[in-house]
Amino acid sequence: MWLIWELSLAENGSFHPTVRPPRLGGNTRIGVFASRSPFRPNPIGLSSVKLISIEYSGDVPTLIVGGADLADGTPILDIKPYLPYTDCHPDAVGGYTDTIDSTPLHVVLPENIGEYFDFEKASALERLLALDPRPSYHDDPYRVYGMSFDGCEIKFTVSEKTLIVTEVFRKHSSDR
Repeated sequence: MWLIWELSLAENGSFHPTVRPPRLGGNTRIGVFASRSPFRPNPIGLSSVKLISIEYSGDVPTLIVGGADLADGTPILDIKPYLPYTDCHPDAVGGYTDTIDSTPLHVVLPENIGEYFDFEKASALERLLALDPRPSYHDDPYRVYGMSFDGCEIKFTVSEKTLIVTEVFRKHSSDR
């Protein structure tokens, strides 16, 4: 199904009609409507998710979904059905994004990853890192990159098609 949701965690500032998406090079500006940037004139997100189950608390249903790319507690504005006969476009092309290598990276997580995340979050982190969060103009196997994930700082290196998480540490509670 489709979720239409509010980008409630995106920093609100002045609107900029162009952005520099990291996966498209990070140095080239493109129109915000040609990107998936969360910094938009209308803070609305759209996600295709899988309905796993429906749980009830009395008469109140809770939809359990998988594959969501939004944070817990995100305000959902609307829910629409996914209709394969109209929503699936197997012959679609990505235009200027077709030249981007989207082969996932092999991710190596540290053995102690369970000290920081449960299985579900560690799996989500692994899938996220496989998408290569570096700006695409960076390709230095000795450079240590970093990103925040669920209250932790993740440090990693990338060589060839392998991403190795070198360090995970909790950020201070005041940083969250």
